[in-house]
Amino acid sequence: MDDKNLRRVTDFLKQLQSEIIAALSSQDNQLTHREDAWSRSEGGGGRTYLLENGSYIEKAGINYSDVHGAALPQAASVQRPELTESPFRACGVSVVIHPKNPYIPTSHMNVRFFCAQPKDRASSWWFGGGFDLTPYYAYEEDAIHWHQTAQSACEPFGAELYPKFKALCDRYFFLPHRNEARGIGGLFFDDFNQGGFDNAFQFMQSVGQHYMPAYLPIFERRKHQSYGEEELNFQQYRRGRYVEFNLLYDRGTLFGLQSKGRTESILMSLPPMVRWEYNRSFNPQSAESDLVENYLKPRDWLPVN
Repeated sequence: MDDKNLRRVTDFLKQLQSEIIAALSSQDNQLTHREDAWSRSEGGGGRTYLLENGSYIEKAGINYSDVHGAALPQAASVQRPELTESPFRACGVSVVIHPKNPYIPTSHMNVRFFCAQPKDRASSWWFGGGFDLTPYYAYEEDAIHWHQTAQSACEPFGAELYPKFKALCDRYFFLPHRNEARGIGGLFFDDFNQGGFDNAFQFMQSVGQHYMPAYLPIFERRKHQSYGEEELNFQQYRRGRYVEFNLLYDRGTLFGLQSKGRTESILMSLPPMVRWEYNRSFNPQSAESDLVENYLKPRDWLPVN
């Protein structure tokens, strides 16, 4: 991969990080801002930006990283096992937003670029990423908007991409030990180099640039809804599922740890307050049961024309 194209990618990622920080800050003027640059002994580093303790956002992490090393971790080469242990470079932006108000969903976005240089073959490169939504109290209009925006991100690059990457997202963000989805999905893609570098790069940019338009209208609709201890309790209970997925299955977390990345930045995705309860049950007519029964299962969210 030539240096010019790498600079194009890193310049975009740095700008995307700054734009998301600005967009979230405009929604909540009570946020505390924390920023630090970091480096790793194996090569590279990044910029971690944390927004916390606001009126509507409890914690949001917006991370940029650009790391390189002598051996590509296994978590990054699931689709290309022949590249495991090859010299690599990886850069990306990862965002996790944990709102204070339980009626605002948690959301996650990641866009990334990898290149690897095995000893006995040509170098390989690919893009990956996506975004997904984890509501605690679900609304159909929010789910429709989220998936319509995801479709819009994909549409210029082929009508087949949204259903393909929507299905991948449904499969990826799933907790097999709970037999339930983490949320209502969105997009998930990996090992993407379709149409050559420029096309694949533009697709990755489109996904990153559609994240705030997908999330902010939902955030704005829900941020003034009143809530009490019951809703906070349920939010913290459901956050437990988020923690379980991130620590047990998430390949981004595993890649960060396997590549000896900065632990504080890797685990910034975890919520600040969480709870587990033994064998909790809910009124089948409640909003809490509605979430589990009607939203945490793969379904087509796009209206039929």
